[in-house]
Amino acid sequence: MRLVVVSAGLSVPSSTRLLADRLTAATTALVPEAEVELIELRDLAVDIANNLVTGFAGARLQAALDAVAGADGLIAVTPVFSASYSGLFKSFFDVLDNTALTGTPVLTAATGGTARHSLALEHALRPLFAYLRAVVVPTAVYAASEDWGGSGDPLTDTLPTRIDRAAGELAALMRGRAAVAPPAEETVVPFAEQLAALEKR
Repeated sequence: MRLVVVSAGLSVPSSTRLLADRLTAATTALVPEAEVELIELRDLAVDIANNLVTGFAGARLQAALDAVAGADGLIAVTPVFSASYSGLFKSFFDVLDNTALTGTPVLTAATGGTARHSLALEHALRPLFAYLRAVVVPTAVYAASEDWGGSGDPLTDTLPTRIDRAAGELAALMRGRAAVAPPAEETVVPFAEQLAALEKR
């Protein structure tokens, strides 16, 4: 089982990466057998821009696109700019084939300076992944600047509560997807070959 994490943070250190790491830890605690692959979009910015201009993905970008397409679960985290996802985040998913995420469970998350931008998850990220035919978990996680100074008490600090709830939803969908995975294709012998074999007897 493969869990792919896409982080669109631009700075180092990045609150976007920090949120991605916390979501990953909470998910893998529930799906410990999952192999995790982290994709930092900051490192692929030039490759993504070249792909948009030329239509061809370099080796590093292609590896990232293949990882996302082959994921059993995806965590996608972006900073919020101008009340929406970042341009880098959108550009990456623009170059991804629009059928690559069909049926894939996706946990969406975002970071921003103020809680007023939390609705970007619903009016920007959720429609994006719905268009890509992904299965978006019900709980999206937004972390504003003030969320990082929480006490850690689940009764008063809602960020850990949201992280755990979203991770639980993603883990359940990943396990459900694995449980209903189609069996390996059986070799089908064409009728003409079956008939010829019978005639030889």
